[in-house]
Amino acid sequence: MIVLTEQERRLLSLVQPVAEGLGMEIVRLRVQGGRRPHLQIMAERAGGAPTGIEDCARLSRGMSPVLEAADPISEAYTLEVSTPGIDRPLTRPGDFARWIGHAVRIELARPIDGRRRFTGTITGEDNDGAHIELDDETKLVAAVHEMSRASLVLTDELIEAARVAGNLPPQPEDDEDMLADFEIDESEDEEDPETGDVQ
Repeated sequence: MIVLTEQERRLLSLVQPVAEGLGMEIVRLRVQGGRRPHLQIMAERAGGAPTGIEDCARLSRGMSPVLEAADPISEAYTLEVSTPGIDRPLTRPGDFARWIGHAVRIELARPIDGRRRFTGTITGEDNDGAHIELDDETKLVAAVHEMSRASLVLTDELIEAARVAGNLPPQPEDDEDMLADFEIDESEDEEDPETGDVQ
């Protein structure tokens, strides 16, 4: 998978078996810092089959007791489970082969000739890595584990491919309801020291 921190690797080892048991695959796992850490997990049904809100909610419910027992994040945090979306991240070997002919943005973990960010078109993927024809007509070959970020670029062609595959996400007006279904607050109830009420 794409470059992960040590904490993210541990989290992945905890949640990946849960996802596999539900017939799903983890596309991306990321911990974002701040006053309240945010654990973001993108997942889809095995083989890239159309994935819905119910799938994400089921995965979230399955992961929550595992994460609670292991306590991999010591402080209160927010868990968000979502589908990859149309302009999805490409994080695993084989991801690029599924999207040959589509535009992609890549950021390498280490620069090549002082450059880390590239935009181009996916032309293939093999044991050497993803093959990209860059916008300046040069070529780049990079393995997934050499990348810190990679994602498809939203184009009309990509939207049409997602429509044909049945992978168009919910309409914008449904986004708030979607997040409400499977964004979970992992903080513990706290007692008000003055009133004794649970907050």
